[in-house]
Amino acid sequence: MTYWEMLAVLAAGIGAGTINTIVGSGTLITFPVLLATGLPPVTATVSNALGLIPGSISGAIGYRAELTGQRDRVLRLAVAAAVGGVCGAVLLTVLPPTAFETIVPVLVALALVLVVLQPRITRAVQARRERDGTDGAPRHGGPVLFAGMLLASVYGGYFTAAQGIIYLSLMGTLIDDTLQRLNAAKNVLAAIVNSVAALFFVFAFVFAAEFDWTAVALIAVGSTIGGQLGARVGRRLPPRVLRALIVVIGSAAILQLVTR
Repeated sequence: MTYWEMLAVLAAGIGAGTINTIVGSGTLITFPVLLATGLPPVTATVSNALGLIPGSISGAIGYRAELTGQRDRVLRLAVAAAVGGVCGAVLLTVLPPTAFETIVPVLVALALVLVVLQPRITRAVQARRERDGTDGAPRHGGPVLFAGMLLASVYGGYFTAAQGIIYLSLMGTLIDDTLQRLNAAKNVLAAIVNSVAALFFVFAFVFAAEFDWTAVALIAVGSTIGGQLGARVGRRLPPRVLRALIVVIGSAAILQLVTR
């Protein structure tokens, strides 16, 4: 890499770390930049996954106050995140790079619809439970959320772009809690998916020479900085503003995925 390319990758890492902590889709910043430096798609994918781990951890630390009382929930969903992340990483070794190109924009679009309609869906579900005399929503989302998070994590281990948006849409629909607290849990789960996928790539001999360690280091430093920036900004956003930001970034993600 030239010095200018290194600066571009570092800046992309900061941007990705910031956006991942607030919403998700940071990969849509770093991945094109890595490709522009001349890295092959698989090298860019695995280097990006490893480099974003410190950023996810940084963002989770920044949201530590919102994680209070969520230990059981995060531990349950962490199982889905870990298993799904490994499965997604395995798929990357056996499927062509274009395998998810058609389905990913559809998944992100559905996630955005759920994010927009989530308050209305929550009110309707609560009203129905009151009429039926049943208890509130399962504290941890129940088996439906576990299955959804498992599938979302498979995708996350494969590519990660807009993974956070899918997580937020699922948790927001199936868990009765504030968007900020769910965002905090999302950051932890994203860190788990990135970590298990990257570890698989490190230990899978077929990928032993695929990492660009300069890119990994630059994204790691940048995303760590961005994680702290994102936590400071994201924690101050009202739910309505945060939801609008998710829709804007998600729509940009869909556009980039479709036109790439």
